[in-house]
Amino acid sequence: MDLSNLKPADGSRQSDNFRRGRGHGSGNGKTAGKGHKGQKARSGAPRPGFEGGQMPLYRRIPKRGFTNRNSKDIVAINVSVLERFEDGSDVTVEALLQSGAISNPKDGVKILGYGELTKKLNVKVNAVSESAKTKIEAAGGTVEVI
Repeated sequence: MDLSNLKPADGSRQSDNFRRGRGHGSGNGKTAGKGHKGQKARSGAPRPGFEGGQMPLYRRIPKRGFTNRNSKDIVAINVSVLERFEDGSDVTVEALLQSGAISNPKDGVKILGYGELTKKLNVKVNAVSESAKTKIEAAGGTVEVI
C-alpha cells in the first residue's frame, strides 16, 4: 500500500445532494436519521457544544493570553546552513526553498549568526542579524534586506 492507492472507506462518503426524509424507499425516510422525539429531533435543536443550560466547557475554562494579529512568523536559519550553496551564488528565499534549507517561508526568513561561512554569497532575505551580516561580509559576500 502506498499514497497513490489511498481512498476513503466504502460508504464513508456521501454526495452533498443526499436527500433526507423522502420516504421509506430512499433508505433514510420517516425520521430522516434523527431518531425518535427528543430535543435533537426537533427543528431549532441547540448548537454544537450546548450543554442544556449548564455553563459550557468553553466558558468554564479560564482565558489565557491573546494572539497579536500584527505579529509576523519569521523562519530563522543559521549562517552554517548557507554552506550548501555554490561559491558566488545568490541566496534568496526561493533559492532556500529549492535547496531544502526551509520548507515554508511563512512571513519571511531571517539569517542568524551561528556557525561558520567560507563561501562568498549574495544574500537577499527579509532580515539578518548583526553577527550574521559580519560573517557574510567577512567571507566577501553582500547582504541585502528585502
